[in-house]
Amino acid sequence: MSARYTIFDHTADLGVEIYGKTLPELFANAAFALFDIITDLRIVRTTEERQVVVDGEGWEDLFVNYLREILYLFNGGGLLLKEFSIMKMDPNHLEAQVSGEPFDPAKHRINMEIKAVTYHQVTVRNTSEGWTGRVIFDV
Repeated sequence: MSARYTIFDHTADLGVEIYGKTLPELFANAAFALFDIITDLRIVRTTEERQVVVDGEGWEDLFVNYLREILYLFNGGGLLLKEFSIMKMDPNHLEAQVSGEPFDPAKHRINMEIKAVTYHQVTVRNTSEGWTGRVIFDV
């Protein structure tokens, strides 16, 4: 599986299907997809690190909560993220290290504003080829 994610049509929102060989890779690729949609990650440097800790009631809940938390780092704190490492995870808890740099309007362009991560049609599945997740972003 070479693609990290694909985008699918969804009325007024943006649907994304994410892939990973492992569950941690799926979560990291989902975070990458979120920020890759927001901006051109090729020009984002990794000058700041943050620890992210989230809880959930199963993989889907954890998936949405993780993506909401890192989206908040951008929407609430102006941090564009580029690298994502899942340090610990089980169906109810995730700890990650993320890195990026503060948004600079002179350097970064926002390609698409993502307002929220929704529970609508969210899935996290183990397949014969690895893990697949689907999520809808409110844009």
